[in-house]
Amino acid sequence: MRFLLLLLFIGLGNVLNAQDINLNGVNYEIKNDRVFKAGVDITDTLSVDEKQDILQAFDKKMTQIEASEATKKRIEKAEKEQEKAEKDQKKAEKKQKRAEKELKKRKKVQSNFDKTTKKHKAAISKYEKLKKRGKLSPQDEAKWLEKIDKYKVASEKAKKKLKRS
Repeated sequence: MRFLLLLLFIGLGNVLNAQDINLNGVNYEIKNDRVFKAGVDITDTLSVDEKQDILQAFDKKMTQIEASEATKKRIEKAEKEQEKAEKDQKKAEKKQKRAEKELKKRKKVQSNFDKTTKKHKAAISKYEKLKKRGKLSPQDEAKWLEKIDKYKVASEKAKKKLKRS
């Protein structure tokens, strides 16, 4: 950014002084194909070769200014493209983070579903085993049925969450 500002000020300074030419240690000013020295028109007093040298120096300076402006434009364009690329990269990173977060959430929901289903099946299995052996009192049987129902409800909730995600 500093480099861009520096180029901008140098280019602006060159444009403002573009009509001033220093040739052989003498400062000339060009206005509408007229040559001035210290504010005095000396176009008619110059020889054809001197006038041609001054105009060539002026053309060379103008070419340098145009080249510096073109370079400045290329730099600005490159900086804009870089900013856009950085913006796109940040956007992609955010999207990736969201996807990773969603995947993590989905894994957690799946894990919860697996746990609740496993607990439900284990409770049913243990209830059946205890009932088969005849070790359940009517109060214990009611507690086990309540426990099984609680695990069933939890399992169904986990299944619904799994379907939503």
